[in-house]
Amino acid sequence: MGVSAATFSEGFVFTEGPRWHQGRLWCSDMHDHRVVAIDADGRAATVVGVPGDEPSGLGWLPDGRLLIVSMERQMVLRLDGPERLAVHANLSGVAVGSLNDMIVAGDGTAYVGDMGARIHGDGERRPGQILMVGPDGSIEVAAGDLRSPNGMVLDPEERRLVVAESGGGRLTAFDRGSDGGLSARDTFAALTPSDPAVPAATPDGICLDAEGAVWFADPVGRRVVRVRAGGAVTDIVDLAPELPVACVLGGDDRLTLFVCVAPSWRRDELAGTRSGRIIAFAVTVPGAGRP
Repeated sequence: MGVSAATFSEGFVFTEGPRWHQGRLWCSDMHDHRVVAIDADGRAATVVGVPGDEPSGLGWLPDGRLLIVSMERQMVLRLDGPERLAVHANLSGVAVGSLNDMIVAGDGTAYVGDMGARIHGDGERRPGQILMVGPDGSIEVAAGDLRSPNGMVLDPEERRLVVAESGGGRLTAFDRGSDGGLSARDTFAALTPSDPAVPAATPDGICLDAEGAVWFADPVGRRVVRVRAGGAVTDIVDLAPELPVACVLGGDDRLTLFVCVAPSWRRDELAGTRSGRIIAFAVTVPGAGRP
């Protein structure tokens, strides 16, 4: 796919979890410990700082309050007012690794990816899981035995959830029941790496379009890819040498793909830098579902 990608906004350390919400692009500047919102002209403003931890996945309750994943403290935080962060759910009793991305359904049910290992550590790697957090903060394990669950999407009817298994080289789908529970696990797409020398495709952040295809960011392959259910690839955009880590379809018509890119994901390598940016390019099929 020949595209003309342009810088939409820059001056970040490392952005993750992009969401288009109420006319602005929201994301976590993870290694800068803050959540930002960016207007249509690319001007970024800090929404809230998350001192002492790295924020990741974002979503909103039905009443408009923002939910934020606090990765290493293994919590979901809730923004109750300017700089007023409260604990919405403490997942430390059930999480086995760093928390990462999150998708929030229209009824306020949040699905949080537990990576199965500490992202910045060398400890034991165990199977990851998806943790379901009710609007009241109640916690259940919705799915287990996942290989580094990362980005998630919900279809427009919110009856199907797709998760990127970064460590498994695949997108995995579940049916979502009326009670929010996940069942009928199935492979949405097995992913092919960028070249034979790369051990696996590593889907990170993902988004869904109106044809049911998924765009995924592949930081190891330094590309973003559009794939249909079953694994047919329709578009590949090479973004080397930068690492794309997450993407979302936004803009008022949802025909712009915003991609978070950086030279590295490691916080020690990015310390003291502001080389992270968000690039954007036009697509022909609009976004659908959540985010």
